[in-house]
Amino acid sequence: MSETSSHLPAEMMAIEISRPGGPEVLTATTRPVPRPQPDEVLIRIHAAGVNGPDVLQRKGLYNPPPGASDIPGLEIAGEIVALGSEVSNFKLGDLVCALVTGGGYAEYAVAHSSVTMTLPAGLDVAQAAAMPETFMTVWLNLIQRGKLQAGESVLIHGGASGIGTTATMIAKAMGASTVITTVGSEEHRQASLRIGADHVVNYQQEDYVAKVNEFTSGKGVDVILDIIAGDYVARNYQAAAMNGRILQVSVLKGPAKELDLWPMLVKRLTHIGSTLRSRTNEEKAALIGELQRHIWPLMEAGQIKPQVYRKFPLQNAREAHELIDSGTHVGKIVLTGSAYQPA
Repeated sequence: MSETSSHLPAEMMAIEISRPGGPEVLTATTRPVPRPQPDEVLIRIHAAGVNGPDVLQRKGLYNPPPGASDIPGLEIAGEIVALGSEVSNFKLGDLVCALVTGGGYAEYAVAHSSVTMTLPAGLDVAQAAAMPETFMTVWLNLIQRGKLQAGESVLIHGGASGIGTTATMIAKAMGASTVITTVGSEEHRQASLRIGADHVVNYQQEDYVAKVNEFTSGKGVDVILDIIAGDYVARNYQAAAMNGRILQVSVLKGPAKELDLWPMLVKRLTHIGSTLRSRTNEEKAALIGELQRHIWPLMEAGQIKPQVYRKFPLQNAREAHELIDSGTHVGKIVLTGSAYQPA
């Protein structure tokens, strides 16, 4: 039998995508409050992360998987207000964060209990909401699939983004010898250095391939984490070391163009891509387990913190997307609900 807090409303405010397009297509609407399935929890959302996949969904380029909510938003933090009948590892009133397949831009959302986490000590709800999607994406690609080892070098594109700031912190924590990032401004260069990058390349002024060769004495980097694609794909092959691994986690500049595969053959490169959203709950739960073992202690010690740049009320999702589209932020943008209580 499910357990529910008293006075749970029938309806909630949510942000929907009225049509594919720019930030102006994000509109406030009223939706029924979802009810949890037996293995789910219902969370009253205090904060929700804003991510690149939300932007792609807004543009009509990244549809939700079958059965997922059409409301954008993939990571949330808040209070459990209802429990499915099979959930035994949480109780009403618990403060949690969760990875969801959609529905985060709302006052309430359901999450599978296996991808719901108690807040790491030392994080407020805004920081916790900025963590699941980004940290799990970076761990999946940089560590699990990219097999970054202590003593290796890594190149991280979009060093000031949510993915970039998280990847920088995790790479340093895992013992990378050299972390190189690319950014588009002096402000972002300084921010990336503060977070832990060893070298930062301003792509507006410098050729990152030439700078990588300079920083590595011509060897190239062992691992590349790329959110850009487009003409970066061919240039990544040039910047990679022998037996290098290239992890493609987004395609902000679209398809690869004029791609010469010969460097991939000569250098024995591995170029792989993945998304997190379509993975099973079991796969996501395994990722969470690894993060809890390796990264949670560093968060609780204050060595790693999700980088929250700015918070917007939920109803101002349009302004949040205007900011993320501008590319001027450092780290994550977070939407806050009416229940938000800053630490």
